Amino acid sequence: MAANTLTQGVIASARDREARNRHYIRIWLYLVLIVLASIVLVGGATRMTGSGLSITEWKPIHGIIPPLNHDQWIEEFDKYRQIPQYQQLNKGMSLGEFQQIFWWEWAHRFLARGVGFLVAVPLAFFWLTGRLEQRLKPRMIFILALGALQGAVGWWMVASGLVDRVDVSQYRLATHLTLACIIFAAVMYVARGLAVYSEAPANRRIQRFAGWFVLLVFIQIYLGALVAGLDAGLSYNTWPLMDGSIIPGGLFAIQPIWHNFFENPKMVQFVHRCFAYFVFAVAIWQAISTIRHLPGTTHARRAILLAALVALQAAIGITTLVMQVPIALGLLHQFFAIVILGFAVAHWRATKGAYPRETEVATEP
Repeated sequence: MAANTLTQGVIASARDREARNRHYIRIWLYLVLIVLASIVLVGGATRMTGSGLSITEWKPIHGIIPPLNHDQWIEEFDKYRQIPQYQQLNKGMSLGEFQQIFWWEWAHRFLARGVGFLVAVPLAFFWLTGRLEQRLKPRMIFILALGALQGAVGWWMVASGLVDRVDVSQYRLATHLTLACIIFAAVMYVARGLAVYSEAPANRRIQRFAGWFVLLVFIQIYLGALVAGLDAGLSYNTWPLMDGSIIPGGLFAIQPIWHNFFENPKMVQFVHRCFAYFVFAVAIWQAISTIRHLPGTTHARRAILLAALVALQAAIGITTLVMQVPIALGLLHQFFAIVILGFAVAHWRATKGAYPRETEVATEP
């Protein structure tokens, strides 16, 4: 009897310790999510202010230190004056104007470096002190590796605008943003897998629906990045008609035809619009389906809220387009896309429930 009591006490203590560890790890991951969202927002501002090519070298370590005196600023400015963007678009720019665009790009890179430390240092602490569950170790290593890859992709993107172009490749910009969103989604998925849920997981139908919806959000974000990369939102600023028609002409002006989906601003904007309608319809369908199968549950309420967020994002997108993409609205539209992605991933994880506790698995008969 005493032995059973002692065993139960040990098990209860282990469960309490695991719950505390999950709580602290979840707080850490939420902080990472805030910084990741900030990086995306500053990256959007960097793009919209034309600042992304102001730093013409990739110095992952030394580059964290900005110019500290006038001579260093002149040296940095001279490097910028060698690239096509300065020579064709910004010729005659003053040092003060250069500093304004420099700080946007520097801040973006600084935050990107900082989030690497924010992930790596606490990860090492939780791991070495035995607070990290076995299932989380490969997941967090994968996220850390994605972060390193993202740094390389970021420079690959910048390099595309240093020789023959005055801006970066829309293909590389879309890859960079999409990878950032994949990292954000992965962190959210792990964080919500450590949450405490009051309801049982949803059925497989609802789980699959939620997962497919996340994929649709990724596709729409990729399409939005192509719009940004081509400055496609600066033209055809009417809604619901585009260039005076529901289906405008000139969608297949480029040969071969498939290039239009990536290089023709009119087609890229048209596809982004149409896919937005599709995502909105699917969000409503998901809400109705979840209400039908799981009425009165938190799963249903989350699906309804997700549909409402998509509707609000559509309104922001239309307003941004009609007003010819002012920076504030453009950034709000991009930020809200991250909000919807995060909520969609959280909903998907919630339909599956939390990760099984290791103490429960270990004590099963």
